Amino acid sequence: MKKKVGVIFGGRSVEHEVSVITALQVMENIDHSKYEVIPIFINKEGKWFTGESLKDIKNFKNKTLSNLKEIIVTPIYKDNKLYIHPESKGLFGKKILESIDIFFPVMHGTYGEDGTLQGLLELLNVPYVGGGVLSSSVGMDKVLMKDVFKAHNLPMVNHMWFFRRRWHESREDILKEVEEKLEYPVFVKPANLGSSVGITKAKNTVELEDAIEIAIRYDRKIIVEQGIDKPREINIAVLGYDDKLKLSLCEEPLGWQEFLSYEDKYIKGDSKSGKGEKRQIPADISKDKIEKIQEIAKSAFMAIDCKGNARIDFLMDNDEKIYINEINTIPGSIAFYLWEPTGILFKDLISELIDIAEKTYAEKTENMYSYDVDLFKRKELANSATKI
Repeated sequence: MKKKVGVIFGGRSVEHEVSVITALQVMENIDHSKYEVIPIFINKEGKWFTGESLKDIKNFKNKTLSNLKEIIVTPIYKDNKLYIHPESKGLFGKKILESIDIFFPVMHGTYGEDGTLQGLLELLNVPYVGGGVLSSSVGMDKVLMKDVFKAHNLPMVNHMWFFRRRWHESREDILKEVEEKLEYPVFVKPANLGSSVGITKAKNTVELEDAIEIAIRYDRKIIVEQGIDKPREINIAVLGYDDKLKLSLCEEPLGWQEFLSYEDKYIKGDSKSGKGEKRQIPADISKDKIEKIQEIAKSAFMAIDCKGNARIDFLMDNDEKIYINEINTIPGSIAFYLWEPTGILFKDLISELIDIAEKTYAEKTENMYSYDVDLFKRKELANSATKI
C-alpha cells in the first residue's frame, strides 16, 4: 500500500511563490510507485486547502485553481494516521477528508521554515521531513545562527545587529556603531528572511541609512555584515541526521558581482535549466578548500541539530579564506541539483528524506514523555494549592 505524503507549501511569506515552485517539483518527481501525494496549500491569508488542481503549475500561472477544499488539521488519530477534515462539515458533511502518513514541508521563509510549522507538526505528533523546531528557528534567525556557529568556532565575517525599535529611537547611534565596528562596504539584512529579499549593499552612510530603511520593512531584527572584496560564493548540501551525513558536490553561482538578488535566483539566468542563476558544478576550487568546506558544513549542520537536507552557503575572499554565510534548512528545489551529479536522483533524494523522517520519528518515540508520581496526594502541595 502506498504511503500518503502531505506536501505542505505556500504560506504567509514573501517566499510564497518560491515555495509553490519547490512543491510542484517535489510532487512531480516523488516516486509515485511508493507514495501518494496529498497537496496541502496555505494561501497568503493563512488558510489551508487541498485539491488536485494544486499539482499543476498552469493553474497557478493562470490563477485558475478550482475545486479546492478548505481544510483543518487536528490531532485526531485512527490506525496510526492523522486525518485532515473539511473546514465546514455541515450536518451531513463528510467528517474525514483524507489521511496522512507523513508530512513533507516545502515552505520557505516565515511561518514555515522558521520552526512555527514544525512546532505544529510536533504537537500533532506526526513524522515530517526536515529539521525540527530548534534547527529551523535557529537556521532562520541569522543572529542566533551566527551565535551558535561562533560557539563552534566556525569562521564568519564580522557583523552586528539591532532591533527596529532602537533604529527609530536612536538611528545616529546605530550608524556610528556600524561605522566603528565594520568597514564599508557592508550588507544589511533582515535577520529572519531568505531568497535575498530585503538585502542591500551599502558603501557609505547615506546608502547604509537607506538599506536599513528597506530591511526594517521585513523584520524587527536587523543584521549588518562586513562585506568582502570580490567574493566568490560556494554552496554545498548536507543530507542525513545526527552524525550520519552525506555531502553533495560544491557549486559556485556565476555571473554575480555583489550578491544574488531574488531576480538572480529565480528569474534571470539559464532558462533551459529551469533555474534562475547559472551554476558551476562542481565548483572550480582546490581539493583542500573543498575538504575545508565539507568539514565546516558538517559542523554547522550538527551544531543546530539539523535533520534531512540543508544547503550551506559560503564566501571566499581574494586570499581564498573561507567564511560560512548561512544554512538553509529547506533550500529551494530541495537542492536536488547538488545531489544529482553524485548519483542521487531527485526521486531518490525525496525517498531518502522521507526515510530519514520516519527513522527520526521512530527514535523520538523511544523518549519517555511522562513521569508517574502522584504529586496531588502530597499534603504540603495540596495545602499550598488551596491558598493560590
